[in-house]
Amino acid sequence: MFKPTPNPPEADRSSTSTKSKTKKQDEAERRALDYYLQPKPEKSEDASKPDQLFTVSKNADNECLLANLSENLASADAMISNLAFDLEGPRRHIALGIQQLIEMSSLLASRALDNVDPR
Repeated sequence: MFKPTPNPPEADRSSTSTKSKTKKQDEAERRALDYYLQPKPEKSEDASKPDQLFTVSKNADNECLLANLSENLASADAMISNLAFDLEGPRRHIALGIQQLIEMSSLLASRALDNVDPR
């Protein structure tokens, strides 16, 4: 087959300017891919504790903490109440004892919340 234009001359791949551009470009591509595909883990004191799965934000104020505590205790109270009424005998007494502890803890949390933010 006849081509109207000749093939372009082959560039010398070993030239220093091409090598440096290719090397710089390869390094930039590798850094960009590593940044998005292999993010570095956080360097914090909480991240160094492998046995601690959940943490509480250090900048949470007391009112927020107490409000969430009250809501969690209310949820636990509802769950144990439903369970207690499905049980009989000594197991029911244990569940009702747990419910009473949760209710007392909820009262303490509510009083602490009132002390933090009196209404």
